[in-house]
Order: sequence, then C-alpha cells, then structure tokens
Amino acid sequence: MNDLDQDRYRAPALDKGLDILELLAGVDGGLSQAEIAKKLDRSPNEFYRMLDRLVKRGYVARLEGDRYVLTLKLFGLAQLHAPTRRLASLAMPLMRELAEITQQENHIVVYDRGHPVVIAQLEAPNYWGISIRVGSRMGLFDTGSGHVLLAFRSPDVRSMMVAEHVASGGLDGRMTEAFAARLDAIRTRGYEMMPSAQTAGVTNLSAPIVSADGEALAALTVPYITIINMPDAPDIARTIEVLKDTARRISELAGASLGAGSPSADS
Repeated sequence: MNDLDQDRYRAPALDKGLDILELLAGVDGGLSQAEIAKKLDRSPNEFYRMLDRLVKRGYVARLEGDRYVLTLKLFGLAQLHAPTRRLASLAMPLMRELAEITQQENHIVVYDRGHPVVIAQLEAPNYWGISIRVGSRMGLFDTGSGHVLLAFRSPDVRSMMVAEHVASGGLDGRMTEAFAARLDAIRTRGYEMMPSAQTAGVTNLSAPIVSADGEALAALTVPYITIINMPDAPDIARTIEVLKDTARRISELAGASLGAGSPSADS
C-alpha cells in the first residue's frame, strides 16, 4: 500500500487513541494531560475527550495529581487467547499427575482485568472432592491464588492489580504493611497456605507458575481437604511438596513453550 492509500484510510481518532496507549506503555509513573500533549506535539485540548473515553473503558487509569497510567486491560485481553490456552494445555498432564498423587482437585488461575480467573481445572480422582469451575472469577485479597498472583509481581504492577480489582467491584482490600509483609513471606517460602474464606474445612494451597524473571504467569492451587476414609492419602505437608514441584515443572515448560509472548508480559 502506498502513502496515498494509507492517507485515504486514516482514522485520526483511532490513531490518537493508539498514540496515547503506546506512549503510556513506555513510561513509569504516568503522565499528565499536558505532558502527553507535549510529547505527542499536540494541543492538550485535543486529548481531553480521548483520555476520558480510555479511562471509562478501562484502558487507562487516572491517578491523583491528574496523571494517567496504562492499566492491565490490554494484557488481560491478550492473555485469554493463545498463550493462556497453551499454558492450560501443556500443564494438564502434570495437573493430572498432581491429582493422582495428592488425591485432591487442582486448578490454574491467571490474573485478568481485576480478578483471578480459573483457566484449567482437574477434579480429584476419587468420588469426593472440591470442584472449581473453569471461568470462575475470584478475589485478590481472600484467596490463596490471589495472594500468590500479587506476591510474585513487582510493586508497581501489584498496585495496579489492586486498583483494577477494586474498580471492577472486587473486595476493597488495603495494601497494609501487614498484608505486604504477608506477600513477602509467600514469595520467600514459595507458596501460600490459608483457610478458605469461602468453604469451611478447606485449606487453600497455592504455588506460582513463573516466568524466567520470577514474575507470576499463574497460580497453581489445591483446595486441600482431609480425606478420612483414605489413610494413605498424602498429608498437607506432602501435598505442599508435590504442589511446589508441579508448579516448578510447569514453569519450566511454560518458559520453553510460550516464549516472549507468554502471559508473563504483565501483568
């Protein structure tokens, strides 16, 4: 297509919106409306309506001090497609092995536009167990999966995840010093263990599936229940060991199979 054809099919409003997104993607801490206009060599008034629409559609967030930052919505849209499907596919044999060894259900959760979302699930091999539906949306602050997804992210991304979660109607959790210390402890020991906030008698065990740089691609979670009619079933300590090993092996496969376009693009 020559330059004349390109001019014929121009969409100025779309170009302006894409210019803003591309600009914000390359800066830390956000930019004011005046700074955006200066960097794009345009009048600030040209961007008022465009920024307003991008904020209302969730692609950009407005911070205190009239600064605009890119949200994780574009990442969320991208990660629900091929990379996430590949992650679920390559993980399934190892998830099946995990279920057989532990006699427990397990599932994989990724972050998507404000909420952890289940993308793969394998039921317990026997007749009794917890079942989490694929597509279920969870909380960040009251689930083991949410804690792991927050713990294995950079502070800046973590803050944006919390803001998106609250904006999308999630639990209005606070990043208190105590909660931040808990996330640090999760990152140090490599997993989360907490009583379920939704179901009595269940202990959520969750370990990260990480990229090469240690950032969370997903969380692998076992909603552990004590099986009283199977005395040989692994106890919770053994289940944690197998869970962590399985998450590590999936992480290695994900690094080899997904490459630079994987869900690690952070989110």
